[in-house]
Amino acid sequence: MKNILSLLLFLLLLTTSNAQIKHGLRDESGRHVIPRGFVIVTNAGDFKNEDFVRMVRMGANYQVVRLELGKLSNFPGAKFEQSYLDQLERLVEFGKKVGIKTVFKMTVYGVKKFSWEAFWANKNNEHEIYMNAWKKVWHHFKNEDYVVGYDVVNEPRKLTMNISYKDLTNDYLIPVYQKIIDESQKINSNKKILIQSIFMNKGEGVDNNQYAEITASVNRKNIVFSPHIYQNKQDLVQPVMSRFDKEAIMLKAPILIGEWGFPTFAKTDTTLVGNLGQYKYRELYIKTAEVFDQMGVGSIKAWFSGNPSMQNFMPGGPSTWAIFSDKNAVGTSERKYITDIIARPYPQTIAGTINSFLFNFATRTLNVNVKTDNSKGASQIFIGANRHYPDGFSIMCGPDVVLVYNPLKNVGLELVKGLNKTNISNFIWNEKYQQLTILKWPKDNEQLNLKIVPGIYKQ
Repeated sequence: MKNILSLLLFLLLLTTSNAQIKHGLRDESGRHVIPRGFVIVTNAGDFKNEDFVRMVRMGANYQVVRLELGKLSNFPGAKFEQSYLDQLERLVEFGKKVGIKTVFKMTVYGVKKFSWEAFWANKNNEHEIYMNAWKKVWHHFKNEDYVVGYDVVNEPRKLTMNISYKDLTNDYLIPVYQKIIDESQKINSNKKILIQSIFMNKGEGVDNNQYAEITASVNRKNIVFSPHIYQNKQDLVQPVMSRFDKEAIMLKAPILIGEWGFPTFAKTDTTLVGNLGQYKYRELYIKTAEVFDQMGVGSIKAWFSGNPSMQNFMPGGPSTWAIFSDKNAVGTSERKYITDIIARPYPQTIAGTINSFLFNFATRTLNVNVKTDNSKGASQIFIGANRHYPDGFSIMCGPDVVLVYNPLKNVGLELVKGLNKTNISNFIWNEKYQQLTILKWPKDNEQLNLKIVPGIYKQ
């Protein structure tokens, strides 16, 4: 009954909204943006420019770089390393070259015996030490437009504290967020601040969701709600996302899923059927992707890395979040049973307002409903033709304009309908990046349905 009620609430939210999607972001030009990309682990290896091109070809326009508190702070066992800031700068520059924006996320890795209990108590100025680590990053990237935000506390914990999750959130977590946000905005007020909820102790999750509910407002502007979802039950994806939606409304913040995707097991790489088989994973990831797209949320997949080792803390045996199966830290061999779902077509940046979008995996059709606004600039749609449209694709830009891409011809896009009214130079296909750029909509300030379908359209 609980799941049925959650589904009805979710459908009501979808069907009663005749305006823009709630959870898209806006860029500096006022264009509607759907962030999508990967978590970058800074100790995973030496990334090169070609790795970021590969990321773009998988649909990324954002990266979330996972920071190590041990290399930025003065906590016990930690030491600030200038070379680490230099490494972060290189990752930002790699992303910038290919149009990927950066969010930094702080983890407590590298700090000897970091204690969440001591952090909340703050008896030895733990909050100040923590914020001083952040300040090094804030000052360094203050004027870098391609650094758009900071995920300031990753997966905060309760552990042995004798307190409810609600009280821990209201009495400790939210005041810490307010303190951090206020300090950050003194330095770079234009950056987004991403917030999470408490990561619950093992066995205390609700609906197979380990993240406690936020029930009180942070009461700050320019924030983004960035929950994690590692759901392995299809019928629980939507109820959990409905709860996140309710929290986002209360917080007055859009949702950007900071991490998602149930980890894969060693067995999954060699098995098609069964609970750990690749077919099951495809179904789970497709369901999750459809819920994300129907809600209009951005999403960041962990991790953009190879697979030199696996963790072993789940009943199914050794597992990993790495999307590549290589034994090298920087990988190239995709786990295609999940990457083909991650790298689905979607509207990345829209001059105007996105009302809705959805990629139908069964028909390989992308539908995007927008209110156009050419004053905002160009629009960009990720198509991923190399994996989704090897048979070519057709672009239906409203009822009057149709363009096609035939991979057997070396001519790029062809205009097959709307020839007398449409300038084909406004439509640019980037084969290397698998992106469609629309410099100018055929009709301005109007509702328009953009559709990408497989095959070559013929009148």
